Amino acid sequence: MKKPTRDTAQETGSGNRKSRRAEGAARAKAGNPSALIHGEVPPRDVLLQFITDNPERASKREIAKAFGLKGEQRVELKQALKDLENDGMVQKSRKALSRPGALPSVTVLDITTRDKDGELIGRPAEWPEEVGVAPAVLVRQSSSDRSKGKAPVGGLGDRVLAKIFVNKDRSGPAYTARVIKILDRRVGAMLGVIRMLPDGGARLMPIERRGEEMQIDADALGEAKDGDLVEVEVGARSARFGLARAKVLSVVGSVASEKAISMIAIHAHGIPYIFPQSVISEAEAAEAATMAHREDWRDLPLITIDPADAKDHDDAVFAEPDPSEDNPGGVIVTVAIADVSYYVRTKSALDREALKRGNSVYFPDRVVPMLPERISNDLCSLREGVDRPALAVRMVFSTEGRKASHTFHRIMMKSAAKLSYQQAQAAIDGKPDDKTGPLLEPILKPLWHAYAVMKRGRDRRQPLELDMPERKIILKEDGTVDRVHVPERLDAHKLIEEMMIQANVSAAETLEKKRQPLVYRVHDAPTLAKQEVLREFLATIGFSLVKGGNLRSNSFNGILAKAVDTPHQTMVNEMVLRSQSQAVYSPENIGHFGLNLMKYAHFTSPIRRYADLIVHRALVGSLGLGEGAITREEEASLDDIAAEISTFERRAMAAERDTINRLIAHHLAGRIGDEFDGQVAGVTKAGLFISLPQFGADGFIPVSTLGRDYYIYDEAHQALTGEKSGLGYQLGDTVEVRLVEAVPLAGALRFEMLSEGRKMPAGSRSFHKAGRRGKKLPGTRPPRGRR
Repeated sequence: MKKPTRDTAQETGSGNRKSRRAEGAARAKAGNPSALIHGEVPPRDVLLQFITDNPERASKREIAKAFGLKGEQRVELKQALKDLENDGMVQKSRKALSRPGALPSVTVLDITTRDKDGELIGRPAEWPEEVGVAPAVLVRQSSSDRSKGKAPVGGLGDRVLAKIFVNKDRSGPAYTARVIKILDRRVGAMLGVIRMLPDGGARLMPIERRGEEMQIDADALGEAKDGDLVEVEVGARSARFGLARAKVLSVVGSVASEKAISMIAIHAHGIPYIFPQSVISEAEAAEAATMAHREDWRDLPLITIDPADAKDHDDAVFAEPDPSEDNPGGVIVTVAIADVSYYVRTKSALDREALKRGNSVYFPDRVVPMLPERISNDLCSLREGVDRPALAVRMVFSTEGRKASHTFHRIMMKSAAKLSYQQAQAAIDGKPDDKTGPLLEPILKPLWHAYAVMKRGRDRRQPLELDMPERKIILKEDGTVDRVHVPERLDAHKLIEEMMIQANVSAAETLEKKRQPLVYRVHDAPTLAKQEVLREFLATIGFSLVKGGNLRSNSFNGILAKAVDTPHQTMVNEMVLRSQSQAVYSPENIGHFGLNLMKYAHFTSPIRRYADLIVHRALVGSLGLGEGAITREEEASLDDIAAEISTFERRAMAAERDTINRLIAHHLAGRIGDEFDGQVAGVTKAGLFISLPQFGADGFIPVSTLGRDYYIYDEAHQALTGEKSGLGYQLGDTVEVRLVEAVPLAGALRFEMLSEGRKMPAGSRSFHKAGRRGKKLPGTRPPRGRR
């Protein structure tokens, strides 16, 4: 055997070293950084990951110690770190290294919001705008503090000094924090309405259901007048059993003014609603898009189909038979979406404000838009007969409804017509008007034919088919409720919905194929715990749900279909809905359970959702379609952006729900004593939630007012049952109630039960005898000695 020369030995050693290093890097990427060869300088990507994940150990000395480097390896490490610094991959602060845009190990945070689990979310108090989006930080309380019964440290509005930790499992925000010290605690501030007293002082009437009145002295009123919605600072109580005192901090406006009800929700939920001047100026200075990097599709008769009162139009559609002989009976569907990414560029004033809002918020009396009207209602609205820039997807479907292919295009279009859902549907149903008559054969009928083809694919896919009618509040000119309307669900609605879904799928598929980071719309399967609650409930009405953790949406559809036209229909739909997880935005794809889709991203509403704007930028960048592409900094911030916009979506939903409750409570405040037909919409140990279908309102009946019996709560049956009588009430029951109290500012209604409880199934009564599953709840039975 030939002895290797010095040169070949060094070459072999170097090769082995490189091979071992590559092998270690591969193991590190696979989730085992410690598997790197001890005593070898790790490659650049592993060094960067270590610095990112271990900010408290990101010094040359600690890195060398972590990887077991000595002697010459330390010199090699020093050079590797210097190269990273020269390349701008890391930055040096004192003796520690960090990634550009990374948080230091100790940071001052402002606690700004809560996540879906109620945990506090903070952001760095100081953050340079040029670096990108300030990262979200989950503020944790230690388990030892909880075990000692300490109150959570920090609260909304507080400024804290915190120890920062990298969230290494990549779930939720990129960082977590432990509060070291509260630097500035926000004094409890709340909203309420001023009611003046004869002595010059005032009372603060709460706007929350569980709020309490407060006393405001004359010298603490400031400029507030009777009926003003104000923010106050809460002080101490004047006596042990007296009212708490408050001081007016600011006057929001008068509750007697137009749109006051939605303004309460806007302030209570901290929704930004005034555009800064810099944002308005940037929007006003925007110029119409040019033909650069665009295909001219202005001759294609795309049309918009929207609600009759829509002010912005961000999607247009067109369909035609596929002329290809290889696809007999197939169709081509084109969906064009307003090109918002052309106007709203990363790090611009418009972009920062849009991210701050996350989405538009829709109230019965107003819209709080994500973008100024100059962008949303003008430059990006696909107006009839006007040139407008768009991103379009051209999708080919087989006659069985399977998507065969799709392509994306950056275009200039001109909408051929603006139609309402009802207008388009009437034309298809044989009642065209002057506008839809000429469109019927060339445009509308091909669209409906394409929908029939796509529906075959939808029926085969079997998404979750809940039947939950959506109610719309119609207001009078003075802002009060006129009526509650349940719009008819038309094929026109379903057509647009399915075409938008398929466009969203196409966007996700294209970006995945390009290996482009994006924000998905994900919907997890129901948790095992929720499945079990639903399974127990269904068993009480003779229905069954298959066991196992591998449920699909069609598992629920069979149950929903079985409940149609039975007394249980509403109840079953409600319980299936409650069993579902919350859909959120995430850069990690887990699929969409409800739609039964593996790849899904929001692409079709960039005027009103920031998630869609991110997807547009990603498409522009990955497909090389010109200006307005996603940036590297933005890609690195997708975890934080997804967490933020998911939170803002929930904030918007809560504000919309609160506004509807307050409007209905105002509407019914003059009908105290009236009787209504209602439905049991919720069952708790404290009482029954009653829904009034004709108003879309919910009220409460305390268990203590139900009758002279003890009531037992059965979670499995979703019922309250009298211990002695066996009579009770169950979710979905139709009942007659009397309105006894309405608190308009809090949106609260309280009812009195008029219907006698029905005999509950034997299974729902047996549990209390064993004293295990049920909870005994006191009714109005008088105490002994007072009967």
